[in-house]
Amino acid sequence: MNKSVYFKDLKRLDYKEAWDYQEKLFKEILDIKIKNRREDAGLETPNHLLFVEHDHVYTLGKSGDEKNLLANQVKLDRIGASFYKINRGGDITYHGPGQITGYPILDLENFFTDIHKYLRYLEEIFIKILADYGLKGERSEGETGVWLDVGTPIARKICALGVRASRWVTMHGFAFNVNTDLGYFDHIVPCGIEDKSVTSLGTELGRVVDESEIKEKIKRYFVELFDANLVIP
Repeated sequence: MNKSVYFKDLKRLDYKEAWDYQEKLFKEILDIKIKNRREDAGLETPNHLLFVEHDHVYTLGKSGDEKNLLANQVKLDRIGASFYKINRGGDITYHGPGQITGYPILDLENFFTDIHKYLRYLEEIFIKILADYGLKGERSEGETGVWLDVGTPIARKICALGVRASRWVTMHGFAFNVNTDLGYFDHIVPCGIEDKSVTSLGTELGRVVDESEIKEKIKRYFVELFDANLVIP
């Protein structure tokens, strides 16, 4: 079981470029696993954790409803946003500046073979981060991600999750609103959920948050929860 995870911060990158890079790493791991199974090669599978900040983009998961995109192409052009149908679970979400998007590309056979547990661990990272700032992050029954004030009329989502897995290899991941322009969520029904809103850490704290500080916290709690060894170039 290889618990080393190669970390790379892609900085600001177009969504399609980041998606293609994810697919490349994902395929490399799958190819090793297939070779191991066919030839009993015993090769070690790598793991990766990518951070990225995207240009304005809306992505729709394979089980999502395109009606939850409320903007036509003219509106998308006007607000400078792109739109992609992608191969993760979940419905529609937004990525953009001020949001930390993370893509763990892991062979879960190096950690544990439980997708439910995997999603709960990703959520727990952000529950811990919110607690560091005096906020109570929570799970909402039947919905992935991390929320504030669950069970009240002002329930709001601060972190979205959407993953794909094949042969226990994961891709896609999480999107944590730090200093995000929440106005971009007005053009979708976020995650297909009509009765809850979205928020950001900056909005909740009433100030601009140091995103590099948040990135360090994500890495620290990721290592803690997954019992991983983060390899940083």
